[in-house]
Amino acid sequence: MAGLSGTVRTAEGWAVAHAVLTVTDLGGRQAARATADAQGAVVTGPLAPGVYTAVVTAPGYLPVARTAQVAGDGSGSIGDVTLAPEEGAVELPPPGPWVIDPVHSSVVVTARHLGIASIKARFPELSGRIVVERPVERSSVRARIEAASIDTGIKMRDDHLRSADFLDVATYPAIEFAGTDLVRNGADTWLLRGELVLHGQRREIELDLRYGGYGPDPWGGVRAAFHAETQLSRDDFAINYNAMVRAGVAAIGTTVKVELDIQALQGERLPEF
Repeated sequence: MAGLSGTVRTAEGWAVAHAVLTVTDLGGRQAARATADAQGAVVTGPLAPGVYTAVVTAPGYLPVARTAQVAGDGSGSIGDVTLAPEEGAVELPPPGPWVIDPVHSSVVVTARHLGIASIKARFPELSGRIVVERPVERSSVRARIEAASIDTGIKMRDDHLRSADFLDVATYPAIEFAGTDLVRNGADTWLLRGELVLHGQRREIELDLRYGGYGPDPWGGVRAAFHAETQLSRDDFAINYNAMVRAGVAAIGTTVKVELDIQALQGERLPEF
C-alpha cells in the first residue's frame, strides 16, 4: 500500500532525481523519508491518518514545504512539486554537443617528492567531447590525453616518466576517461563518476566538479568552464615504480592529485584560425 506520494520537477519540467521527501507529524517528529527516482517520483510507506508537513529538498535547489493530508488507508499526495534553483546558482549550459578546447584547458598532476615536496606534471595534448542533456544529470563526457605529452619542465625526468617504469607510453599512448553519471551536490558543484583507462587498467573514479558558467567568447563562439579534481593511487593502475631514497621514504609518492580546468566550445568542432 502506497503512502504519501508526489512528483518533483524543475520549472522547465525536468525530473529532479534524488530529491528527498521528509515527512513530519504535527509534533515535529519524522514519520517518513523517501528519495525520488530517475523520473522524479517519490513515495513513502503507509502513514497513520492525519495531517503532516512534507518538505522536499535537493542539492542546488530551494526547499519546498507543504501540508499533506493522509487518508484512512494510509495514502496521500503532495502533487507536483516544482523546485527553484538556489540563489547564486549558475545558469546551466545549453543542451547539445560541446568540444574541449585544449589551448584554453589544462590537466595538472601533482605527486609528492621525497616525502617533503611536490612535483607538478602537465598534459597539454588533450581532446574530448561533452554532450549536455536535459535533465543535465544525463550529460556525458569523453576525453583523451596523449600520455607522451607529459611535461614537468625537465627533459630527463619527462623521459623517465614516459618509460616503462611509469606511463609506458609506447605501449599505452592514451589516457581516456568516459563520464556518464552526474550527481548534483550544490548550487554549482557536482560529482562526476566515470571510467578511467590508464596504463592499460580500467578503474571507476569520481571527480569533484565545479561549473563556472557559460558565455560568448571574442571569436563568435560560446564557451563553458569547468574545474574538476580527484586523487588517484598509482598502485590501482599498476604504476608501481617505487625507488626508495632512504628507509621508508619513496622518491615519488603513490597518491597523486589531478586537477583539470576545462573550457568547452559549443558545437561539434573547434574553429580553424
